[in-house]
Amino acid sequence: MMRTRRQGLHIAALLEARPLKLTLLAGREGLSRVVSAPEVQKPGLALAGHHESLHPERVQVMGFSEISYLLSLSEEVAALRVQELCAADLPCIVVTRGLEVPAILERACAEREMPLLRTPLASADFLEKLNIFLGVCLDPSASTHGVLVEVYGIGVLLLGKSGIGKSEVALDLVLRGHRLVSDDIVEIQRKSATALVGAGPEIIKHHIEIRGLGILNIKDLFGVSAVRDSKRLELVIELVEWNEEEEYDRLGVDDLVYTLLGVEVPLIRLPVRQGRNMTAIIEVAARNQLLKVRGHHSAREFQSRLVRAIADGGAPFVAHKDEE
Repeated sequence: MMRTRRQGLHIAALLEARPLKLTLLAGREGLSRVVSAPEVQKPGLALAGHHESLHPERVQVMGFSEISYLLSLSEEVAALRVQELCAADLPCIVVTRGLEVPAILERACAEREMPLLRTPLASADFLEKLNIFLGVCLDPSASTHGVLVEVYGIGVLLLGKSGIGKSEVALDLVLRGHRLVSDDIVEIQRKSATALVGAGPEIIKHHIEIRGLGILNIKDLFGVSAVRDSKRLELVIELVEWNEEEEYDRLGVDDLVYTLLGVEVPLIRLPVRQGRNMTAIIEVAARNQLLKVRGHHSAREFQSRLVRAIADGGAPFVAHKDEE
């Protein structure tokens, strides 16, 4: 089960972010307003009257182009456009490059109790810093029940129902020289459109629960090299109970994906039954994922050779495992 959450950020926190170099010009009463989207918007189209393009959950940034356009309008039209902009109940407006702020804009923000901020940074520089800051603070995060381990440098998230053996497999991986990131609960945060990073809650960091032994501190038992505080999630392995009536993938040609926070992560479903060395299989799965990342897909390469062999006059006989 996965629980997803998205955080909000008070405008007061922007003022405290030193890299942004912001000062407050008006609307102090609105510093408790919340920005809920990591994206930033420049409201040029809205100032031109196209209000449908406005995203009221985003920080609005006005640079040289926006201020120049506003000053080019007649006082009556400029006042109307500014009032319409502020009526959208925006989180705040930021003026870049230390530009002089038109009095109509300052008055409108003060009347609406909407924070009006200014920075000496150029628009491009400010947008880059603000995007990074908001991305860290506002990107969606989630928590899921599972175990996150690092195997051959690959972040592997182990999923499966309670009692199927995720923690035991993780402990065996640690004994083989791999590293534990989190057991039982994994906190996942989206760092970009394609990157997820997992970590453990502070209270259970570096600990693992083994039925019959209880809670173990992996860092104390095996040293700092056996644990990691966080790791990029690059492979999901779901452990499922073996079912004789179910047909499992024998070739691995079709790649499955597991979607977390809108990011697709390669997925492998591994059936568990007595006699299968799950630790060794997971190690091989991690190695195989490294090969795929480098452009080598073993199953598809085998399929291509088989198709060529058939086209050349017949494939060599391959015995079915059940017939051996």
